[in-house]
Amino acid sequence: MTDSPWTLEAASSDISQHDTVTLVDGSNFMLCGRAGDIENGVHGLFMLDTRVLSEWTLRIDGVRVEGLSVVGDGPFGADFIGRVNPGDTADAPLVVLQHRYVGRGLRDEVEIRNHGAATHQLDVRLSVDADFRNVFDVKAGHDVPLPDGTFVARNGGADIRSPTVAHSPVEMVSVRGFPSPDVRADGELGWRVQVDPGDRWLVCLEVTATAGGVEIEPSVRCGADVAHGVPVARLASWRDSTARIVAGNSGLSNAVSRSLDDLGALRIFDPEHIDRVVVAAGAPWFMTLFGRDSLLTSWMALPVDHALADGVLAELAETQGRHTDPLTEEDPGRILHEVRFDRLSARLLGGSGRYYGSVDATPLFVMLVAELTRWTGASERTAGLLPAVDRALDWAEQLGDLDGDGFVEYLRRDASGLEHQGWKDSWDAIRHRDGRVAPPPIALCEVQAYHYAALRGRADLARAHGENIDVVRAFEERAAALRQHFDDVFWLDDLGWYAVGLDDRKRPIRSLTSNIGHLLWTGIVPETRAPRLAELLASDDLFSGWGVRTLAASAAGFNPLSYHCGSVWPHDTAISIAGLARYGCDVEAQRLARGLLETAAFSGGRLPELFGGFDRSDVAVPVPYPASCSPQAWSAASPLLVVRSLLGLEPDVPRGRITLRPRIPDDLGSIALLDLPLGDAVVDISAEGSHGSVVVKQGALDVVVL
Repeated sequence: MTDSPWTLEAASSDISQHDTVTLVDGSNFMLCGRAGDIENGVHGLFMLDTRVLSEWTLRIDGVRVEGLSVVGDGPFGADFIGRVNPGDTADAPLVVLQHRYVGRGLRDEVEIRNHGAATHQLDVRLSVDADFRNVFDVKAGHDVPLPDGTFVARNGGADIRSPTVAHSPVEMVSVRGFPSPDVRADGELGWRVQVDPGDRWLVCLEVTATAGGVEIEPSVRCGADVAHGVPVARLASWRDSTARIVAGNSGLSNAVSRSLDDLGALRIFDPEHIDRVVVAAGAPWFMTLFGRDSLLTSWMALPVDHALADGVLAELAETQGRHTDPLTEEDPGRILHEVRFDRLSARLLGGSGRYYGSVDATPLFVMLVAELTRWTGASERTAGLLPAVDRALDWAEQLGDLDGDGFVEYLRRDASGLEHQGWKDSWDAIRHRDGRVAPPPIALCEVQAYHYAALRGRADLARAHGENIDVVRAFEERAAALRQHFDDVFWLDDLGWYAVGLDDRKRPIRSLTSNIGHLLWTGIVPETRAPRLAELLASDDLFSGWGVRTLAASAAGFNPLSYHCGSVWPHDTAISIAGLARYGCDVEAQRLARGLLETAAFSGGRLPELFGGFDRSDVAVPVPYPASCSPQAWSAASPLLVVRSLLGLEPDVPRGRITLRPRIPDDLGSIALLDLPLGDAVVDISAEGSHGSVVVKQGALDVVVL
């Protein structure tokens, strides 16, 4: 990846239960209130991980607009409907509409309509400011002292210059108005207007940022037709290019439709590789490339799209570690964790815009290469990834195994890095059964399972690409040895589940967690142990009625509103559903699937990043988690993995075969997956209950329906 800003060509809006509106466009996103104002500590317009607007407040005759409603206007904009407060009178003659579009900047049209019988002379004022804070400080509420920016009046608007570029890639923010405002005071633009009865007044405002001496061209400019812009065209192209899912159940249908819109919205395009698309982790705080998130999301999206996996793998192979750097945690073969643009964030991440402190992204990379090959067949593209695959496996078995015990561990090498480097990466995420936080180095159970699946995947890749049979057998034998070693060490016979990890003294961390679902997903669990894990995942201890809790309710340290110690993450539940379906634990898989899809129905089909782990019998609705991302990539993709799991869909294009094992609950009705490309073939799949069929419309595949 270069230092050039990536561009997201579509986005989504969401109004949370806390009345915050989120508009997203790549590394550009906006948080504001229902009246359209930027009005509290986390609100703002952000570009390149930097807050470029920290104030945007509209006043008419000295009074703020009263917000009435917000309506999504396409995937990257919103219409704010408000009024000028009439005081003691119920009726308001002056209505205010703001038509806002975020895209590499901001376009905001403010329209005042006079529905009264009298002419109004109005003093319209807009207060604007930029504090150039980095996104980490804003999210955390850190009040880091910074010098004030310089507000400079200019023809048609004003510039706000950063007091220093040492902490921010953005040097200046410009606000222009059409018609031109008067610059009345520092941070205030104004217009004196007259609005006659039945008439309206309109001003269009543009906000642009300058980085590296170049003003970034906004996606939507004043005077341009939004409907003909590149973001709209690319989102429409995405919808047309994906395979179609048709569901008989309206809740499932809505969840899938929202998934496709949000995934299309979260795509990021590399300016130096126009045909390469990846997916950002989530809005509003993680609108950048994350290795783990992008790998899991594109895996889940395979039933409808293969381009995301293609792009993610190409980008991660290109940025794969080449050197050893303790500050960034880069190692030869290691897959990156995160990319950031602003300089303060870079320092927090170890001194670079790339940070490699993830223990699971590297085996997940190998798993996705193998899985994509199963869906598309062996090709020059996947053959070209084999060197990166082998470097990744070398890292896992050498540099990733810190003490030579055959397991992959993590231990940060710099205090600025992440202390915990699995997907549950908060400071208290990994706890002993008595509630004590386990100290690193830690060998996580799911990381060993990913490594196992990576070795199995490398054997499949060797077979698909015609490598010597001895190579295939060698990887299979390494996988089998790891599977046995893992079961010997991690299985807790007295409790009947696997330890979540091994701590710094190689003691099993005996807490019951959702991580066991990941073990089923990878296939590392012996068949005889799967029913016990299925029982636990569907039990009241782990399953809240909406999804699988990250930590069992009976465990010490459980908190339904903690980030990783009792909350529910949709992607975590979806992976558990896939694992249960893999082992034929259909009753448990269906129970979890119903809960997750019913959760989506509470938010218009969109699953949040996470929500509270309260029991459904105590709290009859899913409880939002504060600051949860929405949309969030792997949550958006989760319904697609649920569909695949209920269909029991397993393609194997290198072997010329597709397997279908449908186990769809009766209340979910029928599911069809249409125009699915599999290598050179195109198929239509339809299923209801335990019956299904595959129609090969193009090419040739052997069909197995179980």
